[in-house]
Amino acid sequence: MGGLNKIHVKLNEHKIPETILKQRFAEMVNQNYECAGIYDNNDKLIGVTGLWFSTRHYSGKSVETDHVYIDEAYQNQGLGKLFFNWIHNYAKQKGCEAIELNTYVNNYASHKFYYNQGFKILGYHFLKKL
Repeated sequence: MGGLNKIHVKLNEHKIPETILKQRFAEMVNQNYECAGIYDNNDKLIGVTGLWFSTRHYSGKSVETDHVYIDEAYQNQGLGKLFFNWIHNYAKQKGCEAIELNTYVNNYASHKFYYNQGFKILGYHFLKKL
């Protein structure tokens, strides 16, 4: 990671120390995880998502987008739609049958966006820290 950039800081709302994040990222790359980014014309990273590939009994081979983020200065310009079109095509090329994602319950803008992209709510995501 070489130091946290603005996007890493924005995604790290739980304030996980950088050393732990580096360790986790090192493990993730060996667990069917990929990362995709959007760059502006000056090669500045302005958007990012993680992509978890797996096979699930209810959806078949799928990709789960993780921590989708587009820099505030570039939002509402159609980049999210373009990003998800790219994810859709990339997942199909990799043989996926579905795209899955989680979004926070109070992130209403994302709910509207995902509905407009054809996503449906399937259930709730629960977490219990150990």
